[in-house]
This record gives sequence, C-alpha cells and structure tokens, in this order.
Amino acid sequence: MKKLVYALLFGALALNAENVVVKITKDIPYININDSGVNVKIQRIQDTNNRLADDFTRTSRVCPPNCIQPIKLGNGVKTISELELINFIKNKVYKKKGILVDARLKNFFLLETIPGAINIPYTITEVKSKTITDKLFRALGAVPKGDGSYDFTNAKDLAVFCGGLWSPASSTFIKNIVAKGYPTDKIKWYRGGLQAWKLLGLTTVVHEAKEAK
Repeated sequence: MKKLVYALLFGALALNAENVVVKITKDIPYININDSGVNVKIQRIQDTNNRLADDFTRTSRVCPPNCIQPIKLGNGVKTISELELINFIKNKVYKKKGILVDARLKNFFLLETIPGAINIPYTITEVKSKTITDKLFRALGAVPKGDGSYDFTNAKDLAVFCGGLWSPASSTFIKNIVAKGYPTDKIKWYRGGLQAWKLLGLTTVVHEAKEAK
C-alpha cells in the first residue's frame, strides 16, 4: 500500500513538472518554501506573453540615492544571482539554517517580497546604538561578548536583497553589519533584487511583515 502511495505521489509530481512550460532551469520546474506558515511554490509565470505592469517597469530613478550598484561590494561578500538565491532558499531558509533578508523599508516589504524573506530595514543598521546592534545580531544568531565583540559561531547565513540593481538599501545593510563584525563568509548579496526576480516571472508574496525581534 505504501509503495502504491509513493508511486502515485511521484507520478503526480512528474506530471506537474511535465506541465510546466516555463521552468526555472531545464531540470528544476519549481521549488516549495514555507512562508509565514503557508506553503508557497516558487516558479516562473507560465504565461509566455506576460509583461510587468507595476512600478518595477520603471527604467529610471533619481540618482543619488538610487544609483546603479557595483557587481561586487569589495569586502569579500559573494554576489549571487537568482539560481544561487533559489538554492539558498531551498537549502538554507527552508531548513532554518539561513535567513533571507529584505532590506527595504517596511512599507515596500508589505506590498510585495520574495517568499521566505523577513524584513530588516537597512535603516536599523545605521543607528549608532550598541543596544540595537546587540538586538539585531542576537536575532541573527550571534552572541554579544563581555568585551563588546560578538561570537558568530552559530550566526545564521544571510542572503540580502532590496528593490533592484539601482537600490543602495541592501548594499548599505551589508556594509554596515560587516563594519560591526558580521563575518563576510556568512553573507550573500542578491544584487538583482526584487526587480530582477520579477523580471524573470518568479513567485512573489504579499503578507504582513515578519520583522526581527
């Protein structure tokens, strides 16, 4: 009986995969993620005639502050693309070994974000307060030490993003936490941000903010 159930399950999954016209890669039709207690399927929009029709169709924003970001931050943090981010969501976020950080302001996060993300606005990292930094780093798994430094042994791996290639929010977030001691080998930067994610027709979610506490 159990073998029959497994056979039917895998058969259904295979059938669903075959019906996916626009896959993530030729071998990956979609992945599943838990977002705020809700199961979400991350996949690309299947309508090959679909076009963006919101604010992310804009090509130009006033610079500064919205200037094109470099490909590398120059501090040892690895820049990643969509496939690496999807892998991070699948193998780190889904298994609670990593955190996907939307570094935009709360009002933008509430409108739309990437599945599995929590909101930690970059402005929090700009506050010059040891108390706030301690609170943030504790939420990320680091432990404050008596000498003012932190033990990052159990700190979470992070993938950080913001609005797009033109937004300084995520790069500012990363630069600020690195300056305060967060290890660069535990941070990844999704430079493309939400605009690049949406341009590829990948799933987004709208929900109340999950903020670090």
